[in-house]
Amino acid sequence: MQSPRPVQKQTSKRLNVHSDNQEQEKVKRLKHLEQLSAPESKTEVELHLEELLFGGEDELVERLGEGLTTKVTEDEESDSEVESAEKNTLPSKKPVWIDDEDELEEEVDMTHRFRKDMLKSDAEKKLPKNKLQRRLREQFQRAMGGTPSWADTDTKKKKGRKSTVDESGEDDDDEEEGLLRKTGNFIAASEALPRGIIQMKNCLDANHERPSNAKLTTVQFHPSAQVVMTAGIDQSISLFQVDGKTNPKIQSIHLERFPVHKARFSADGEQVIATSIHNKMFYVYDMMGGKIIPVYSVRGLEERIVKNFDVSPEGSFLLIMGKMGYLHLLRMKTKELIASMKINGHVTGAVFSPDGSKIYSHSDEGEVYIWDVKSRRCLNRFTDEGCLCGTSITVSKNGQYVACGSSSGVVNVYTHDDCLRETNPKPVKAVMNLVTAATSLCFNSTTEVLSIGSSAADDAVRLVHIPSFTVFSNFPVFRRKIIYLAQCMDFSPRSGFFSIATNKGKALLYRLKHYSDF
Repeated sequence: MQSPRPVQKQTSKRLNVHSDNQEQEKVKRLKHLEQLSAPESKTEVELHLEELLFGGEDELVERLGEGLTTKVTEDEESDSEVESAEKNTLPSKKPVWIDDEDELEEEVDMTHRFRKDMLKSDAEKKLPKNKLQRRLREQFQRAMGGTPSWADTDTKKKKGRKSTVDESGEDDDDEEEGLLRKTGNFIAASEALPRGIIQMKNCLDANHERPSNAKLTTVQFHPSAQVVMTAGIDQSISLFQVDGKTNPKIQSIHLERFPVHKARFSADGEQVIATSIHNKMFYVYDMMGGKIIPVYSVRGLEERIVKNFDVSPEGSFLLIMGKMGYLHLLRMKTKELIASMKINGHVTGAVFSPDGSKIYSHSDEGEVYIWDVKSRRCLNRFTDEGCLCGTSITVSKNGQYVACGSSSGVVNVYTHDDCLRETNPKPVKAVMNLVTAATSLCFNSTTEVLSIGSSAADDAVRLVHIPSFTVFSNFPVFRRKIIYLAQCMDFSPRSGFFSIATNKGKALLYRLKHYSDF
C-alpha cells in the first residue's frame, strides 16, 4: 500500500496560499480605511455633507444590512408563491376513449299506464328524458299549487352564498347560541289543512228556528256578515245569524205562489235575487230598504222560464241560463240585456271566474266553453274527459282549478291554464267517489277543500282535500244517515262553517275546526 503523505503535502500548500491571500486582502482594506478616515484626504465640507446624508459610518452599515435582508425575503416569498400556484394547477387530462352512445338522448316509452296521464297528444308515444322530467316537474307544481320552498333551487343557492360570505363563521355561532338560549318548540304548526281526517263539529241546524216542511233548494252565506240564507219550495226566503249554538232567525219573507228554485246574494250583500221553478218573472229583495221588487220581464229576453243564474263577483253582471244552449248577460243595476251567447246542446251549468272577466259553461254534451265577458267571444272549447253528459261546473276562489261534474258521478278537476290553452286538456284528478250525477260543486275560500254532492242519493256528499285530491275519510259519518238528498252546499267566507241544504227542509251546519274565523 502507498502512504498518503504526498496528498497531505498538496493540501497543506493550498491552505497556506489561501491564508496568504486573505491576509493580503485585510491589509489592503485597512489601508483603504485609513485613507478614507484621514482628515487630510477629505475637506471639512465633504465630511459635513456625508454626515447629513448618511449619518455616520455605523448608521450607514445598518441601513445597508436592512436593505439586503428585505431583498432576500421578497425573493423567497415570490419563489414560494410560484411553487404553490404550480401545485394547485393540475395538468389537464384528455379522455382515453369516447362512447358515441353517451351523446344520444334516451327516449322513454309514454304508452305505459303510469305515464299516460302526461301525454298531451296521441302522437307522443316516446319522449326524451329531459322532456319527461319537465312534464313531471309541471305535474308536481300543478298538484302542489306552485313550487315549494324546499324544491326551489334559486333560493337554496342564495342561502348558500349568504352562508359562504362570512368566512369567520361568527353569524353561525350567534345563531347556534340563540337557539341554545331558548326553550320550547322550534317547529311551528303548519297552517295548511292536513289530509286524511278533517276536524269538524256537527252544529245545530242553520234554520232550526224556522225549519221548512218542504225541500230546501238554496243555502248561502252572506259575503260580509255572519248570516246564512235559506230558500226552498215553501215559497219563502229566510235569514239566520250563524253562531253554531242557537242560530237565531233574523228575517223571513214569503213570496206568494213563487216556489224558489234558486236564490243568491248580490256581490255587496245588499240584495237577494230569487228565481222560481215555472216562472219567467224573478224577484229582487232589497234588504236595506226592505222592498221586494218583482222583475216581470227583460226586454229582448225570449225565455219562457228563468231558473238558473249566477251573479258576477264584482257585482256588475247577472248571467241567466236559458233553453237551447243560450246564455244571457244582463246588467245587474238596470236588469237590461247586454248580449246573448250560444253553445251546442243545453246549458247544465255556468259560472263566472273569480275576477268576473270570464264565464265557464258546461253542456249536456260534455263540452266546456270559456267566454270573455267584455267581447262575448269564446276563448276556448274542450270536451270534458270521459263525460257523456255534463251536470255542473265551478271555479276555485283563487282561479287555479276548474271542476266539472258529470251524470256518471265523476268530477274532473283541471288547472285553469290548461283549460285556456289546450283543446284536449288532461284533468289533474278524476274524483270517482260518487256513483250518481254530481249536481253540486263548491270550493272553499282557501282552495283546500272541494265539496261534491249528488241530489239523487242520500249521504252522497264528499269533501276532497286539495292539493292531494284525496277524500276525507270521516265525512259523512259511516252508517249515520243524516244527509237526505243534498240540494245545495256552501262554505262561509273564511271557511269556518259548512252548510248543506237537504230534501227534508233542513240546512245542516258544520263547524270546520281548522279555520278560526267565520
